Amino acid sequence: MAEGYSKHYNMDSRPTVVSTLTGRRLSAWTGHLSLWTRRLTAGVAVLLMATACSTDPEFSAWPCRFVYDNGLHLDQTLATATNSMSRGIFCHITESVRQGAKYLVFTNSDGLSSTQRETAAESESHYQLGLSNGIIVGYQTFNTTPNGGFIAYDAQCPNCVRNGNSLGSSKYIIQMDHKGMATCPTCKRQYMLNNRGIVVNGGKDDHKLEQYALVNCTGPTGVVSVFSRQ
Repeated sequence: MAEGYSKHYNMDSRPTVVSTLTGRRLSAWTGHLSLWTRRLTAGVAVLLMATACSTDPEFSAWPCRFVYDNGLHLDQTLATATNSMSRGIFCHITESVRQGAKYLVFTNSDGLSSTQRETAAESESHYQLGLSNGIIVGYQTFNTTPNGGFIAYDAQCPNCVRNGNSLGSSKYIIQMDHKGMATCPTCKRQYMLNNRGIVVNGGKDDHKLEQYALVNCTGPTGVVSVFSRQ
């Protein structure tokens, strides 16, 4: 019998010739297919991981970087909004500079206001308070998870910013009231601070307030931290 062939017998004893060369080719093709399948599977896994790690559209990509230890300053205005036992009070935080010194200005939704000079370490940390120097923090009365309902918003009206193709403006800073509502002085849209900043008088395509993803609060005399997920 010619080289490269072998003789086998089936159940009725009739001889069948099978090409061992063809078998080797089939084996090689099967191996390539298996390798391609493994690579495809790995590619899909990477894609799924990338999708899972992508930015959640629920949260803002607008800039924010803020860590403040109220145990050092004992600011009473900020303390009113960082007490989980007094939900529904929110604090607007902004930064000002006077005679070369940096200050944080706190104003709560009940109208209380105070100013604290930053320490050297705080000044050197270069706070980034939202899109245009302003964030709002507090405990919601609705949607109390995660973080016990503690939430942080950008203080700009997101709809005016988008409609004006703007990087922020003082005329777009929302104004809070004691009922937990915030109103844009320009477009008059109203946002519910106690419920994820949703719009209560806008159109179906309107955006709710920009909400920051990485937030934490350890109490009225503890540490408040707010970061955007970028």
